[in-house]
Amino acid sequence: MRRILVLGGTAWLGREVARAAVVDGAEVVCLARGTSGDVPDGARLVRADRAHPGAYDHLDGEWDAVVELAYQPELVGPALDALADRAAHWTLVSSISVYAGHDEPGADESAAVVEPTDLTDYAHAKVAAERATTDRLDGRLHIVRPGLIAGPGDPSDRFGYWPARLRRGGRVLTPEPAGQFVQMIDVGDLAAWIVRAARTGRGGTVDAVGHSHPLGDVLAVVGEAAGFAGELVPAEEAWLLAHDVHYWAGPRSLPLWLPASHVGHSRRSNAAYLTAGGAVRPLGETVERVLGDEMVRGVGRERRSGLTPAEERELLELLSGR
Repeated sequence: MRRILVLGGTAWLGREVARAAVVDGAEVVCLARGTSGDVPDGARLVRADRAHPGAYDHLDGEWDAVVELAYQPELVGPALDALADRAAHWTLVSSISVYAGHDEPGADESAAVVEPTDLTDYAHAKVAAERATTDRLDGRLHIVRPGLIAGPGDPSDRFGYWPARLRRGGRVLTPEPAGQFVQMIDVGDLAAWIVRAARTGRGGTVDAVGHSHPLGDVLAVVGEAAGFAGELVPAEEAWLLAHDVHYWAGPRSLPLWLPASHVGHSRRSNAAYLTAGGAVRPLGETVERVLGDEMVRGVGRERRSGLTPAEERELLELLSGR
């Protein structure tokens, strides 16, 4: 039986990777603190804090595959020191955030990345992790660069904000949809592909992104699934910025909304991913999965991303009265 080690495995994507590996018939071990939840059924948890000395002491033997989800230098380096010589294949989950520019629709893996001069910056740290891992594992390394990941359990609320918000109904503040696109990959598709690629020993760097859809089309699909009978109220970029509404994610944001300078961020080529056997399920299927999860978790719960009901009401009143 193949042995797969997931460095993580209790949080969102890591847990889905571990679940997919179990389904694929592997012996799955997850090294994690265990503070984010449990490992999936069939996997074994080794509790350890990777920031502490001796974190890898209880991982014996050889590994057919290791999946690394961290990017912080203090985690990536010690993992390579402890495990690189014992791994037949290594997957590093990186991000499309590594690219130096996001203004070119259709850009692919050949685009320039940022130079990692500030390792406290997410994109810089991801590039540094890619380079450190390449230095140790070139030929056994698969670098996976996802974009927006969506699906049940998403802790970021970036995609889930919209199914939950439209389910609540009423007047909904949105960015002006013209020129806005959404490109996401379902967490289940991404996890299954990572496991298959590890089993077959695939190497190289791949942007793991789904198909690109106009924001207006996405909101229409979400609205139909959510039974939305309210009103979408679009606001122009300048007005939103003047009223302290933020791009993309986080508090007081309109999730998935991007500046014009990032027109290519949600329109990257996924040709390499598809050629490598990656699946992209229909948009409506992911929307249904996310909506079902949001209804279980509570469509009115506090969120990491989006506008609170009070913020949205205030903004809608200001927009109507201008």
